Amino acid sequence: MSFTLFPGTRLALALESLAGLSVGDALGAQYLVPGNKPADLADGRVPDSPWEWTDDTEQACCLVATLFEGAETDKHFDRDAFAERLGRTYDPYRGYGPGAVVMLREIRDGLPWPIASAAAFDGAGSCGNGAAMRAAPLGAWHADSLAHAATEGARAAEVTHSHPEGIAGGVAVTVAAAVAAAGRLDGRRPEPALLLRAVAAHTPDGLVRADLLAAATIGRADEAAHRLGNGTRALAQDTVPFALWVAARHLDDYPAAISACVAAGGDVDTTAAIAGGVVAAYTGADGIPAAWLSAREPLPAWLAAAGGE
Repeated sequence: MSFTLFPGTRLALALESLAGLSVGDALGAQYLVPGNKPADLADGRVPDSPWEWTDDTEQACCLVATLFEGAETDKHFDRDAFAERLGRTYDPYRGYGPGAVVMLREIRDGLPWPIASAAAFDGAGSCGNGAAMRAAPLGAWHADSLAHAATEGARAAEVTHSHPEGIAGGVAVTVAAAVAAAGRLDGRRPEPALLLRAVAAHTPDGLVRADLLAAATIGRADEAAHRLGNGTRALAQDTVPFALWVAARHLDDYPAAISACVAAGGDVDTTAAIAGGVVAAYTGADGIPAAWLSAREPLPAWLAAAGGE
């Protein structure tokens, strides 16, 4: 990589990734509602608007606002500010799991985030999807260094996820978005297997990394969902490898990426948020159908107030 990113460019890249993440989240969530048929999306028909986003988008907005506020003053992601914002703004009715609700309430009430994160799940820490589903804009922000993206991805994940697989999921998505954004800036689309192997090279050892390497050998979506999982278990290792397989395969085709996530079923809003955030880091917001962007519920007003929109 031979480019220099200034704060305004970083923010623009992060916001376009956030757009892809939030539209994928909001559209994917529609297919958790009875009556909305995945086959309709394959035929180009989408549910009626507005499409409400979930906790995936809310946390990603917190991340982008934190990035913006620290852009001029701190070379590292401000984890204390991020934790405070997560605790202050979270809406439990946006689809948060019970463990996340307890943790964020504790943080809001003043418990330091390292203690709250470490105490989750009887001290094992969370290996869920929270760190991964919000991470793509952070990777787009750090498109000029995969190593730095991996470091910051781990630091951001640790605010709520102390389990190694939960952290690995956050790192993998951050690096994937950095690879995608770098490919856009370089004018070179990374080949699917090369993208997945590059992500695996920066992901800590464990189940997430092992399945990323396996994903690089898979050619069909049905096989990918069968072997890698589709998020049904709501674990990073059951979700991230498949979502990144989709992103790698459809890096220049946002609608196809979201459609592949919807067709696979499972935790559709999260797989579509992850894949959508990575793909939009490559295509930019122009790759997202304008009608889909219009159908997505507006992002929270506090994001714009923080200068992040």
